[in-house]
Order: sequence, then C-alpha cells, then structure tokens
Amino acid sequence: MSHDLFLAAKAAMAKAYAPYSKFPVGAALRTGDGRVFAGANIEVASYPEGWCAETTALGHYVMAGGGKITEIAVVAERMARCTPCGGCRQRLAEFTQPETRLYLCDETGVVETVTMGEMLPYGFRGDMLK
Repeated sequence: MSHDLFLAAKAAMAKAYAPYSKFPVGAALRTGDGRVFAGANIEVASYPEGWCAETTALGHYVMAGGGKITEIAVVAERMARCTPCGGCRQRLAEFTQPETRLYLCDETGVVETVTMGEMLPYGFRGDMLK
C-alpha cells in the first residue's frame, strides 16, 4: 500500500511551485476509508511565506470532510529521505495518532517508515489545551 501513496506524493511533487527554493516537495495522506489526498509546496514572492506540501494535502483532506489518517508519504526531488518540517509535523499531529505511519521517500520509493510519535514525540495535542 505504501508504494501507491508514494506515487501520489511524487505526482503532486511534479506540480510544485518552487521558483525561489528550487526544492519541489510532494506529500500524500490516506484515510482509513482509502481516500488519498495529495499536495505540493507552493511558494510566493514574500518567501518563505508559502506553504508546504503537507499543508496543501491537509487542506484538501479537511475540505473533503477529514477522517482518520492512517498513512502519510513525503518526497522531495533532491533529498534522500524527506521529512516534514517542524511546523508540518505539528500540523500533521493535529489530525493523526502517534502510531500513524509516515513514509520517508526518495525519488524511487519509500526509504524509511517511522511513526508520527517518533517524528514529534512531544507535539501539542488539542486535549492538552482543555
């Protein structure tokens, strides 16, 4: 199952708008009911005020009604094992569980599988704010 999620992230990466960093990134997430939401990074002239691939994918996911996220894949054109940035780790943590699988990819496929809990062990959770 992880390979098709990688392919969705890679296809999204091809649509990245990264004229300033020249660093295209793609991300895809899958919900428990099998839906896949993908996104690419989008930069703007007031760099770095654009948004990341994970943020774009989450936007599509939220607008489609959400659901339980079970897997995430992230790929970058020039990185052997792309991980979400710190801000995206927190954004993803908002909608995932610590055991949610995160596939770190290069341009050929999944290089390493980790969990969101491993990527952000002390992330803020909504229930902490009550």
